[in-house]
Amino acid sequence: MAKEKKEKKGTLSEKSYKIAQEHEKCIGCGACVASCPSNWELGTDGKAKPIKTKISEKELACNKEAESVCPVQCIHIK
Repeated sequence: MAKEKKEKKGTLSEKSYKIAQEHEKCIGCGACVASCPSNWELGTDGKAKPIKTKISEKELACNKEAESVCPVQCIHIK
C-alpha cells in the first residue's frame, strides 16, 4: 500500500537519459529533425541541435529514432 501512495504522489523517480551530439560532425541533413521534431531543430549554422539534452523515458523513443537515422552517427544517447 505504501508503494501505491508513493506512485500517486510522484515520488518515484523516472529514469532520465542524456543526449550527446558531436555537433562538428553534423552535416545538417535534417533527418533527426524530421524523425523527432519535438526535440530537434536546425540552428542558425544550418546544423541540427537538440532542444533538450536531458530527456525522460517518455521522450526516449523519438530521440532514439533521431539517433538511428543520423547518417553520420553524431547523436549518442546514454
